[in-house]
Amino acid sequence: MYTMKPIPVQQLGTQQQLQPPQRQPKTTAITDDYEISNTVLGLGINGKVVQCMSKKTGEKYALKVLHDNAKARREVELHWRASGCRNIVNIIDVYENSYSGNRCLLVVMECMEGGELFQRIQERQDGPFTEREAAQVMHEICVAVKYLHDSNIAHRDLKPENLLYTSPHPNAILKLTDFGFSKETFIKDTLQTPCYTPYYVAPEVLGPEKYDKSCDIWSLGVIMYILLCGFPPFYSNHGLAISPGMKARIRTGQYDFPNPEWKNVSQAAKDLIRGMLNVEPEKRLTIEQVMMNPWIRRYTEVPQTPLHTGRMLKEGEEIWPEVQEEMTRSLANMRVDYEMHIKNLDSSNNALLNKRRKRGEEKATKQ
Repeated sequence: MYTMKPIPVQQLGTQQQLQPPQRQPKTTAITDDYEISNTVLGLGINGKVVQCMSKKTGEKYALKVLHDNAKARREVELHWRASGCRNIVNIIDVYENSYSGNRCLLVVMECMEGGELFQRIQERQDGPFTEREAAQVMHEICVAVKYLHDSNIAHRDLKPENLLYTSPHPNAILKLTDFGFSKETFIKDTLQTPCYTPYYVAPEVLGPEKYDKSCDIWSLGVIMYILLCGFPPFYSNHGLAISPGMKARIRTGQYDFPNPEWKNVSQAAKDLIRGMLNVEPEKRLTIEQVMMNPWIRRYTEVPQTPLHTGRMLKEGEEIWPEVQEEMTRSLANMRVDYEMHIKNLDSSNNALLNKRRKRGEEKATKQ
């Protein structure tokens, strides 16, 4: 009897040799195969996403509408190539059609009905999010990133909004989407285009230096930090998408692990974050090193320590939509209008931490 052997961690994502040749969009009308609804599922970097349904099977899909140009074709090609990964949203079909009077690429993708990563954590009702669950989430994201990096693709805009679950089911799969800023890379090549989202942007991207796949690792570090506490390591003091103070903190790698949110988080997790948030790209961990780290590789053995993540996300619920809007606006323009300054954690104006501290002071006064 034939039995499947487990794939070694070192080989996870190294499937680029199995990728299909470049595929061409269909020129037949998408309405021959799908019914397109007016239900908007989301807005990507380069186009909106609406719901559609297969006329043949009745199954629901997500339809991304892109104006047909070189940038859109690059996005589609790289996403298409990455669709073989379990943790990347799969492209089903691509059509080259006129849509609303414009020549467009219509990208049919699997419909992710489980919501965004942090939304799911915030809304859960079955107890606190744990460190072991955070490790499992990071493992899934890292599988996607390793697949991309092994395929010489840098995503370049890793952020929680681009991490979606397949369904509301507890065993749903987490998948990476939105390849609007992705770019093909080769050995010794670097990426120079200044496109990023500030809370997840690597320090070298903020200056004239070139950057490469290591900026994806930086973003992984920021996402892991938020998973373990519920707020980002870097933040704006002025309500801007990216302020001079925030820019300075990113450049210098200035962040902390404040209590009580970080009191019981394992040292192994903190050390891994430090390795991913190293301000020097050449010293930053590679995706291979991240995958081989025991906290990621043996995620089922990570302590089931209850985290403050869900509570902090709920307390900052009214702040996060504004943060997301700032992120979107900053993608096109990252100018800095204020003098640079650095504040330590105690003197800085972190809205999420201030809210918690104010409540703590009120409780202490009543006692």
